[in-house]
Amino acid sequence: MHRYDPDTTSATVDSVLAYAAERLALDPVPLDGPASAAELTEAAGPTITAAGLGAARALDVFADVLAPACLSTDHPRYLSFIPCAPTREAAAFDVVVGASSIYAGSWLEGSGAVHAENETLRWIADLAGLPAEAGGVFVNGGTIGNLSALVAARHTARERASSAGSSVRPWRVATTYGAHSSIQSACDVMDAELVQVEMDEHWRLSGENLRKTMLDNGPDTFFAVVATSGTTNFGIIDDLTSVAEVCRELGVWFHVDGAYGGAGLAAPSIRHRYAGVEQADSFIVDPHKWLFAPFDCCALLYRDPALARAAHTQKASYLDVLNEAPDWNPTDYSVGLTRRARGLPLWFSLAVHGTQAYADAVERTLEVARFAEAEIGRRPYVEALRERDLSVIVFRRLGWEARDYGAWSDRLLAEEFAFVVPTAHEGETVTRFAIVNPLTSEDDISAILDTMA
Repeated sequence: MHRYDPDTTSATVDSVLAYAAERLALDPVPLDGPASAAELTEAAGPTITAAGLGAARALDVFADVLAPACLSTDHPRYLSFIPCAPTREAAAFDVVVGASSIYAGSWLEGSGAVHAENETLRWIADLAGLPAEAGGVFVNGGTIGNLSALVAARHTARERASSAGSSVRPWRVATTYGAHSSIQSACDVMDAELVQVEMDEHWRLSGENLRKTMLDNGPDTFFAVVATSGTTNFGIIDDLTSVAEVCRELGVWFHVDGAYGGAGLAAPSIRHRYAGVEQADSFIVDPHKWLFAPFDCCALLYRDPALARAAHTQKASYLDVLNEAPDWNPTDYSVGLTRRARGLPLWFSLAVHGTQAYADAVERTLEVARFAEAEIGRRPYVEALRERDLSVIVFRRLGWEARDYGAWSDRLLAEEFAFVVPTAHEGETVTRFAIVNPLTSEDDISAILDTMA
């Protein structure tokens, strides 16, 4: 089955590429919706068999049964969680990446791909104002990005404590309630303690509250502080400047989680809100969220990559040929050894369109977010919980309870009209718009709000 057959292989490739081309040509894409396991079993039948289904039948099952049971995260009215709206060029180039069989973990094996990825990472580092020597790697998502950064932070803190003759091996991370759930997950994996810092009156992590918490708990017990530039639920940017000052004062690693919101650095209209991010020791942003790349793609950057390399480089005799070379090996900067060239679709799209098009696209989503916020303020039956920072708006429908939100959300999805699910704040069920798709329009927002009247 690994041999090229001029008839069957060619026909398979043609049909798969035709399907991809047809999907990329859809405008708009269908929202689709979930199916039960029983429904899928009945419709698809057995798909893994001794003899195989053949390419035509297998593709038919996917196109007719499996794909329609998956929500299209690039639909203009998919406004829940954080959507993924890749450019067509980025999505198309993902096909090339898969077909090219590139191992992008080392310079030796994938130097061309790594070079392109590093150029893309440099663009992001420049947006954040990180120094020329900053660098990193594309990983599969914010969870691994945050974990990898915290592993490097702890390794660095313990090395420094040991060199200073301290008997303390730092084991704590400081953040706020608004931090992403992956921070708690990373601490659980690392057997570290997560210390919650009280938020300020703007629901942010501030330097004042951080300093008090760290001094109360012993600053030498902390190995990292995690600030967020765009929380998932509300899109809040922490007071990065004051947090950076405390981290510098107390000698603790400053990590900024910009998985969703970091992409806003590309928009000149809101760049000022990120003041302080340039002081980060590590920073992540997920291009599959608001920088129009396909799943799965997280950019992880370090101010001093050598510290990350010391923490992450795996050592074995069969890796000596890589470790003894002065080359840039992406696997030296994150958890994991095997990796695909997941940064190439973003690179291709950036190379095709140019960075100004990206700035314009992010600004367009902010324009729609401003409209949504104003429209919610104009309608008497809904109200925002908080003034937005970025492109997420959380609001309540006055008079509704949890069951009302659930029934409304289910109806929108059943009709394939929109995907907007409830969320919660301080025990109250509410809902939210996460606007990261440049194809989402003011008319889409108005139409969804009309259904709540």
